[in-house]
Amino acid sequence: MMASEDLKTQVPVEENGTKEEEKNGNLEASTSNENGDSSDVSSVIQKEDEEGEEEETKEVTKKKKKKNKSKKKKESPKQTDPPSIPVVDLFPSGEFPEGEIQQYKDDNLWRTTSEEKRELERLEKPMYNSVRQAAEVHRQVRKYMKSILKPGMLMMDLCETLENTVRKLISENGLQAGIAFPTGCSLNWVAAHWTPNSGDKTVLQYDDVMKLDFGTHIDGHIVDCAFTVAFNPMFDPLLEASREATNTGIKESGIDVRLCDVGAAIQEVMESYEVEINGKVFQVKSIRNLNGHSIGPYQIHAGKSVPIVKGGEQTKMEEGEFFAIETFASTGKGYVREDLECSHYMKNFDVGHIPLRLPRAKQLLATINKNFSTLAFCRRYLDRLGETKYLMALKNLCDSGIIQPYPPLCDVKGSYVSQFEHTILLRPTCKEVISRGDDY
Repeated sequence: MMASEDLKTQVPVEENGTKEEEKNGNLEASTSNENGDSSDVSSVIQKEDEEGEEEETKEVTKKKKKKNKSKKKKESPKQTDPPSIPVVDLFPSGEFPEGEIQQYKDDNLWRTTSEEKRELERLEKPMYNSVRQAAEVHRQVRKYMKSILKPGMLMMDLCETLENTVRKLISENGLQAGIAFPTGCSLNWVAAHWTPNSGDKTVLQYDDVMKLDFGTHIDGHIVDCAFTVAFNPMFDPLLEASREATNTGIKESGIDVRLCDVGAAIQEVMESYEVEINGKVFQVKSIRNLNGHSIGPYQIHAGKSVPIVKGGEQTKMEEGEFFAIETFASTGKGYVREDLECSHYMKNFDVGHIPLRLPRAKQLLATINKNFSTLAFCRRYLDRLGETKYLMALKNLCDSGIIQPYPPLCDVKGSYVSQFEHTILLRPTCKEVISRGDDY
């Protein structure tokens, strides 16, 4: 109902727009007639032979000049370095750039030209625009982070710089716009879900392999996208394995594609790589118990898993779904377990009302509901909100099933893991890689 109302209101706006433009065009023409010839224009024109052409050229050149002048006035601001201008100000039209478009194949080719499917997309345009805004923030933030990352940085400083940049560029506003989940900056054999807790003094080293996994959202429409940083070129084949495997997963994804088929294609590419580390050659493995996942509004894991090895479930991808396609390449066992101190937590999406005894737990839950709702958070985010001495209350919320802890996931100590991830949208007419940039 609302969508159709939107359409009705949008149409006259467009009509007005075209009428306005016509008026402007006529105005420009009349003003350019009234104005005397500028000397440089006439000198150009005198070189022309035919008089008819002369007149036309005068008109055109003047129109162009007028247009150029008005363009200069309206030029949109450029991003600063370090970035500080909200992306909404960089796109005055309010239209954010589309991601990479990939066409469906085989049985879904007809979708590309289907008028019915195009109409479905027109109805979803505001939602597409929101998630594209979140993706543009992600691209600009990661570009900046790549330019400043260097060995010797405190992991804490790295995360805070990244998160504060996201907050600025996305114009953070409660649950309407902001960070979608804590910045994962897992090192070496730690594959995922590690971020420093306050007081952590870990320093990024030259020989580290760091997975930088962060998320942005507008109105709960989440962009989940990750890349790996390694300063030592020795690790390049390991990074390439996960980058290419992720691209393969994206290419194989589509409406009515079985999740197990995507997993099989990913594993085949991943395990065609080997990497030599300090003179020893390792066959690269897909981590078999880590997956990509479907994404819903305010729900980072929306129920479907995209395996990265063969033999997964037969469930199909469906029209309109968002998926995070992520792959993990490992030199270890290719299997992760929970280890180390927990930093990531998230409220269970479907949890109803559970009575709590501890007043402090009730109070903490109120803070979590207000600031994060069902989006993931970490201990640093609670510290930032002024919460103190909350560990007991947080444990109580976890024990009662309201909050789920997500400890770091680790392969065998001494191994190395790389990760690349993109968010894709299975639009009715095509597949859009929302988070694609010119970097990966």
